[in-house]
Amino acid sequence: MNQPSDTPWWQPSAENKPKQIVFKRSNSNFYIFAVIIALIAGGVGAFLGRGGATNLSANLVQTTNSIERAPDSIAGLAARVIPAVVSIAVKGSGSSGTGSGFFLDSDGFILTNNHVVEAAAQSGSITVELSDGKKYRAKLIGRDSSYDLAVLKIDVVGAPTLQLGDSEIVQVGDAVIAIGSPLGLSGTVTAGIISSKNRAVTTGNGSGESSFINALQTDAAINPGNSGGPLVDATGAVIGVNSAIATLGYTTQAGSIGLGFAIPINQAKKTAEQLIKTGSATYPIMGISVDTRFAGPGAKITSDGVGITPGGPAEKAGLKAGDVIVEFNGTEIDNSDELIVVIRSKNVGDKVKIKYVRNNLTKEVTVTLAASKGQ
Repeated sequence: MNQPSDTPWWQPSAENKPKQIVFKRSNSNFYIFAVIIALIAGGVGAFLGRGGATNLSANLVQTTNSIERAPDSIAGLAARVIPAVVSIAVKGSGSSGTGSGFFLDSDGFILTNNHVVEAAAQSGSITVELSDGKKYRAKLIGRDSSYDLAVLKIDVVGAPTLQLGDSEIVQVGDAVIAIGSPLGLSGTVTAGIISSKNRAVTTGNGSGESSFINALQTDAAINPGNSGGPLVDATGAVIGVNSAIATLGYTTQAGSIGLGFAIPINQAKKTAEQLIKTGSATYPIMGISVDTRFAGPGAKITSDGVGITPGGPAEKAGLKAGDVIVEFNGTEIDNSDELIVVIRSKNVGDKVKIKYVRNNLTKEVTVTLAASKGQ
């Protein structure tokens, strides 16, 4: 008699080790990943008796019952959202890449990340593949590196669209799903929750363009290629645009560690509307330059060069070079990146209360944010 095994039921035994199947995908960028398939030993065979071999058979009954999935289940939501999500392949001069996006309207406007398409911003090609496998050449309508957003357009009639939600009412703990094309695998669905809100995230691409995002944080798995895809809530409404992930500093491998970040849809919608209308976007400014070497707490208006823009909002409010901003409209400021992120989360013309320290005294002023052109 076989002795009971200490191995859990879900873990394959030593005799039945998983086989590794390695898939490779090349598109200038080279991705390798492994899919582990556990083989379960068993089946119907032959028993040997004294009088010879006796063939035994079994009647295996397969159910034909269909499974009714609730519309608000993950499967139900995925079935509704996937048709409106696209895969994006970009070829530029000397570089290429892939990403995701989704239809904004039935006329073929698509929202994605700037970093997905920037390789083809000056020259190159952008190809969009729909969930049914059809491919279209896309036109870049506009892009903005400050918010890391871009709008594409393809010639299609009656494109499936998604409802845009309200990212302001999202709560920590809300269930979400992310859909996109990680590593080129279109229609990939992952689920999680909102882990945090108003997370200051700064990203750069090495070319001098930086993005400042007041992000939604999620533990739904997001990987390279998910960029530009939708993050949707339990109703299927888009609440964010998946844009960035945190990686461990001691490894060169880029992949999900449960820290993904999405641009709130309220900000994305405003920027997309501007890009569609004019091809560029504006963002609010205070008219200051901050000292990135300042260790904090707070954000220091630099004393080197022009710390205060002449005639700008900060100067009109009475701020001076060397002032340390410690609070923005009730939000404590720990460093310069946080200040830039919260400014970018506002609208041009908004009046905000600024607390600052000058000569060890804390003061407060009201600043009216002005407009600056994005890239």
